[in-house]
Amino acid sequence: MGAPRPAEPPSEDLSRLAALHGVATSYRPSPDRTVAASATAVTLALAALGVDTATPQAVRAALAARERELGERLLPPTLVGWDTHAPAALAALPEGTRLHVVTEQGETRASAEHLPPGVHEVTATAPDGRTARAHLIVAPPRLPAPPGRSYGLLVQLYSLLSRRSWGMGDLADLGELAGWAGRALGAGFVQVNPLHAAVPGPPTDPSPYRPSSRRFPDPVHLRIEDVPEFAYVDDRDRVRALLERAGRLREAVLDQGALIDRDAVWEAKREALELVHEVPLGPGRRAAYDDFRAGQGRALQDHATWCALAEVHGADWHRWPAALRDPRSPDTARARRELAHRVDFHSRLVWLTDAQLRAAQRAAREAGMPVGIVHDLAVGVHPGGADAWAQQEYFAAGMSVGAPPDAFNARGQDWGLPPWRPDRLAAFGYAPFRALLRGLFRYAGALRIDHVMGLFRLWWVPEGHPPTEGTYVRYDAEAMLAVLVLEASRAGAVVIGEDLGTVEPGVREALRERGVYGTSVLWFERDWDGDRRPLPPDGWRADCLATATTHDLPPTAARLSGEHVELRDSLGLLTRSVEEERAEAAADTAEWRELFVRLGLLGADASEEAEIQAVYGCLLRTPARMVGVWLPDGVGDRRPQNLPGTWDQYPNWRLPIADARGRPVTLEELAGSARLRALMDVLRE
Repeated sequence: MGAPRPAEPPSEDLSRLAALHGVATSYRPSPDRTVAASATAVTLALAALGVDTATPQAVRAALAARERELGERLLPPTLVGWDTHAPAALAALPEGTRLHVVTEQGETRASAEHLPPGVHEVTATAPDGRTARAHLIVAPPRLPAPPGRSYGLLVQLYSLLSRRSWGMGDLADLGELAGWAGRALGAGFVQVNPLHAAVPGPPTDPSPYRPSSRRFPDPVHLRIEDVPEFAYVDDRDRVRALLERAGRLREAVLDQGALIDRDAVWEAKREALELVHEVPLGPGRRAAYDDFRAGQGRALQDHATWCALAEVHGADWHRWPAALRDPRSPDTARARRELAHRVDFHSRLVWLTDAQLRAAQRAAREAGMPVGIVHDLAVGVHPGGADAWAQQEYFAAGMSVGAPPDAFNARGQDWGLPPWRPDRLAAFGYAPFRALLRGLFRYAGALRIDHVMGLFRLWWVPEGHPPTEGTYVRYDAEAMLAVLVLEASRAGAVVIGEDLGTVEPGVREALRERGVYGTSVLWFERDWDGDRRPLPPDGWRADCLATATTHDLPPTAARLSGEHVELRDSLGLLTRSVEEERAEAAADTAEWRELFVRLGLLGADASEEAEIQAVYGCLLRTPARMVGVWLPDGVGDRRPQNLPGTWDQYPNWRLPIADARGRPVTLEELAGSARLRALMDVLRE
């Protein structure tokens, strides 16, 4: 058989139609190469946006309709004004057009000048009688920089076990870590993995980057003993049995070398929380809970309803009875009433978790941290989860987010996450994005946005097709950034974008203009436009979080020793011979060692511990305003928390922090670790 024929490119009409809807017909994997998208990918992406492209005649009709719509409309559905300046689209309205503005604060105005920050409603009436209504997002021009330079710790919360946790790290552990790091180490922040609500199991997907909901947190992170009502549970025998069970889960991981078993932890905590739910709330607590439910509104009701229905019908709403797949159907309303006790249970869990999240941030700030807890926002949600069910009108049916083929992955990637529809976001003034950010900023001193390039465009992969047959769909980046800056500024929070890998030209500049920090990882910082050697510290950017590694990369000890190559070889993940991989890895680290020596950070025959200190000493020499220390590096851990390209071949997201020998290290031991303190002293000095 011959080579497969290349996919047919879009027709001229289809290309014009796609451009008017923000669907790309080509992309550039490198500056010198352009790849055409297939007509199938473009057609299916347009179909997911509600555009009929079934026949050439339908394409021509849709093109004519779209051109007519854009030519006749007075205003786009959402406008952006930075600071007090009115958007250019308002200045371009026909002379004599009248404006009626209702501000977010409830004022009525006849002009869009000098509006306060917020999301306002504008109605324009032209002299010819045409009218248009639009959302107007007014945001500060940029986010303020964090106060001074700071360094902090990066940790996957589940991996941080104390002698009080129930088999995985919890929010009380996070508060303890922040309190100790702020006071004893002078740290300015602690960054954690996404704590979004997971799709329930068993088995639960342990990845924090494919949650059921990004809007609400996961109660598996609760410290049960810190829930006030737990002390008043009547059945003390069951309480003692649960505490003994929690102790066994903890000891299995810390003392017997078992992996973190999230499902077992949640089963024990769920039983405890069901006992707690039977304890009546006191008047003050009841009033606080009622206020919380009222403030969260329909979003919380939907989330709790999905959780209750999932207990009955399974965790994928696509397989529920047809009438329950619609969150607004009469059958769903009836089921909500019938399951009222379980709906209240899950609502209460969100409230309890929110309280402990806010307590962790308070502990961080009280310890002197200028930033506090840096939370992580995943790219998207599980297609069968709560957000995808409750917000169906905002998601593109039949599409999944991923990445096109590149130098690192010739097959591309499909992340299995349904994308938001940019047209629906604009039509509703970005309401779901605003609510999502506002919920996270309740307890975040800063927010890391995974794959921040997704604010500009996302690679849509049609269902049933490989990632190579996807295409980019563009979002209104100005509106997305305006919402982000607005909500972060209201909360006084920092925003960090994960902008690693292939980044479209102009993205980093746009983020920098609005005060959004980037992410710089040492091993990737080379003079790519010059000699390709390690970039000296004074060549780094300042507006970033500088780190040595991430959850998807080897810990520093493994990188320096080359053990990460051996691990990938043992799992059959190498695409070249192990000798070639070893040689390349050794040459890479040798160049960095040479730089450390030139900087006076490393001497001859230095120990591994000294080399890791040199790595972080190099980060400190950069102008980066935030420097992050991967907490496992402080005790010589060699195991990555996640190994991309594996599923059951490697225990992703289930490893506790361990020392160089693989022995789990508790939070209490971390606080007493001379090695960790010596590493942090490098930054303190």
